[in-house]
Amino acid sequence: MGKKVSRRVRYELIAVVVERYQRGGREDKTRILDEFARITGYHRKHAIRLLGGHLEAASTDADVATRKASRQRVYDEAFVATLIVFWETADRISGKRLVPLLPLLVSSLERHGRLVLDDATRDKLLQVSAATVDRLLQPARREAAGGRRRRAPSASSLKKRIPVRTSGDVKNPPLGMFEIDLVCHGGETMAGSFLHSLVLTDHATGWTECVPLLVRDSALVVEAIASVRARLPFVIRGLDSDNGSEFINELLMGYCEANSIEFTRSRPYQKNDQAWVEQKNGAIVRKMIGYARYEGLTAAHCFVRFYAALRLYVNFFQPSFKLLEKRRVGARVTKRYSRPATPCERLILSTEIDDATRERLRVIRDQLDPVALLDRIRVEQTNVARLVSGATDLVLAPPTDLDQFVQSLAIAFRGGEVRATHVKRSASVRQHRDTGVLAQTHSRASGRGLSVNC
Repeated sequence: MGKKVSRRVRYELIAVVVERYQRGGREDKTRILDEFARITGYHRKHAIRLLGGHLEAASTDADVATRKASRQRVYDEAFVATLIVFWETADRISGKRLVPLLPLLVSSLERHGRLVLDDATRDKLLQVSAATVDRLLQPARREAAGGRRRRAPSASSLKKRIPVRTSGDVKNPPLGMFEIDLVCHGGETMAGSFLHSLVLTDHATGWTECVPLLVRDSALVVEAIASVRARLPFVIRGLDSDNGSEFINELLMGYCEANSIEFTRSRPYQKNDQAWVEQKNGAIVRKMIGYARYEGLTAAHCFVRFYAALRLYVNFFQPSFKLLEKRRVGARVTKRYSRPATPCERLILSTEIDDATRERLRVIRDQLDPVALLDRIRVEQTNVARLVSGATDLVLAPPTDLDQFVQSLAIAFRGGEVRATHVKRSASVRQHRDTGVLAQTHSRASGRGLSVNC
């Protein structure tokens, strides 16, 4: 096959030889076809269809341009601007997670009077595909940008009394089986006392609760779990922790036995055994709070207000994937996921809750305003960032003008990262942190170091 010529030359060549080819005899057609296929690089069958008049070919590049220009653009700039508002309201989640959430967001924002949509825009929002959403939001994502990381665990003599649960043991767990972990807020040093976040994640639904702890203490862990149990719409059946001393102790074991809660632990240094809660540590706590150091009662009160809004936003308006099936064929692993859904949606569809709880969840969901929640979260993120800089004049209530906040969502991406807690880590800081982690790992391997559960 010869070197392909330009598209314009191919169109001109078709116009010249097509009439000769159709009038010619068998030998003439064979000769013309051989020469035409050699020059254009077309497959012989495709060349036969073109020259035989079975396929319509454009005559010039101008015709191609005219045909392209005649196509109407389905999603204009006004639609993209509206889509950006919904994307910002959902905290910049991916298109695959945003599309299943759009019907809920559209009805919620219209019900609370945050946006007024015409019928055409509403229909487009409800019909747009995830791939199209990602393509339309690509310029906004490019202007915004971002990225982050995490750490390791500890030991105790009580571990022998607690069953080990591995990542391979999780097979369709019932509702209420939680993984728990601590996220430290000590910044670049573990010295002194500082805040920790206790994170609990349910396997079946992805429902996540975060509770701030003033210090890392087993008694505070038990109190935090008790407070979460009181507000959960379903019962806690099991707790799975890492090997930190704040979890592996008589106090928490006694609490679990007294309340008929199954208590298990993961294997030391096996992060994948707690993959669910580890994912939430990064996607929720680190994403929203960052890596700075926080200490004292003022910071603790700020965290309480922050997590009060965040738990509603995450559990009612943040869809997530759920792995349905994983197959291995040789070295190739194929994973199949369910349709993205919020923890609230999965809980409503569950057969393990009663009708009264299901209806109560629907009522709460319909009453919640995602824009108001996001505004509250942004205010508390600003407060948290001000605490890092040493400021004391915190905002205790968000602005009342939510309409202005909604309008700002349309252009927020132009300012880059909107979370006040986000700090872009320099290469030197990352290198220093990685070096410290390597040194700490080497020290543990030598039997001399202590690990810190983060």
